[in-house]
Amino acid sequence: MSAPGGQRHVVIVGGGFAGLGCAQKLAEQEDIRLTLIDRNNYHQFQPLLYQVATSALSGSDIAYPLRKLFHRYPNVDVKMAEIATIDPVARTLTSTDAETWSADVIVLAAGSQPNFFGTPGADAHAFPLYSLTDAEHLRSRVIGVFEDADRDPSRVEQGAVRFVIVGGGPTGVELAGALADLIHETMTVEFRDLDVAAAEVHLVDLGHALLGPFSERAHAYVAEVMRRKGVRVHLGTAVTEVAPDHVTLGDGRTLKTRCTVWGGGIKAPSLADAAGLPQGRDGRIDVQPDLSVDGFTGVYAIGDVANIPGPGEDPHPQLGSVAMQSGAWAAGNILADFAGQPRRPFRYRDKGIMAMIGRGSAIAEVGPRRWEVHGVIAFLSWLGVHAMLLLGVRNRINAFVNWAWDYFSKTRGPQVLDRADAARIDWDDNGVVQETIVGDRAPGTPAQAS
Repeated sequence: MSAPGGQRHVVIVGGGFAGLGCAQKLAEQEDIRLTLIDRNNYHQFQPLLYQVATSALSGSDIAYPLRKLFHRYPNVDVKMAEIATIDPVARTLTSTDAETWSADVIVLAAGSQPNFFGTPGADAHAFPLYSLTDAEHLRSRVIGVFEDADRDPSRVEQGAVRFVIVGGGPTGVELAGALADLIHETMTVEFRDLDVAAAEVHLVDLGHALLGPFSERAHAYVAEVMRRKGVRVHLGTAVTEVAPDHVTLGDGRTLKTRCTVWGGGIKAPSLADAAGLPQGRDGRIDVQPDLSVDGFTGVYAIGDVANIPGPGEDPHPQLGSVAMQSGAWAAGNILADFAGQPRRPFRYRDKGIMAMIGRGSAIAEVGPRRWEVHGVIAFLSWLGVHAMLLLGVRNRINAFVNWAWDYFSKTRGPQVLDRADAARIDWDDNGVVQETIVGDRAPGTPAQAS
């Protein structure tokens, strides 16, 4: 149904890259009333979550209030709510607290959640890294195990300062490099009575190269950087169990650890199941080339929640750049619908890929021909691109100041153990306080952001 005054009503679920890409374009249209719904009241810059987890940045550096972002637009309402059910035919949405919205167009940009692939214990005992809350809990666990080992060095033998990261994609590789820097360059200074040299970072992946989408030359560079930083890489290796005090690998080895990080893949959030829409790979909503859902008028899905058709047989990957561009493209098609004009099939503009591998080390492949850059030049390029993508001038300045401080010194700023529940380990009974491991959400429950 149309909004009062002849305005069309568009409801967007998710305030991440895809949702913002769509909302920012539609907000300029005075004849559209826009409602943006997210379970948080802020946008989180997911590519930098690992820097919060490793104390390079604070949470406030990568989060930006959604209401502040749209305060100049009287036609935009921001609602902090979690959507429980959707009727795609009637185009109505209902939140977990029974509030309802009706719309002319629904845009699902609800992001993703960790995919544990049925690994026993992973959902209960591994730390995911897909939200700001996840990052803050992981940071507290990292700091907490050092504090515990400092009080009782015998806990080193119990795996206190051994860290296991599952997944050799950008999340796993960037976290491994940053964690190695934190351990060997910062913790050695701050924990003088502890044998920090005993600390280990293990990176486990079932594939045969880190950062698979990059070139063979890049794979060799990443492997060398990991070796130089002391990260122990286990390729072609599955994780068969995640327990409170250890990880079991597919080759039978057991790694004692009190901190397992899961970066092993993502899947659609539970909202995709509740939407009653066609689903494909990893539970994502199948969409047509124009990003609409076949058979459901006025329903679009964008970003990580959608299987967006690519130029070949495979859909586009779940990347921030795909999410942002799909959001803006969906907005264009919605405006075309309202104007009675034909929609256009989504065309992704691939500007390249890049990854940070720790202080002073990065890799970038840019342009349609994938011009490849390694080392300091790629590192500086990474800093510039990510700083410009951050929302808010203050956040950009804070990020640059923290990065400069981190680069030229061996201390890091926000090493605050502010999530005591995530850091608390019951060493006597050899188990973790399970209900606090995954923060303030139930295992497998996603944040509605992409």
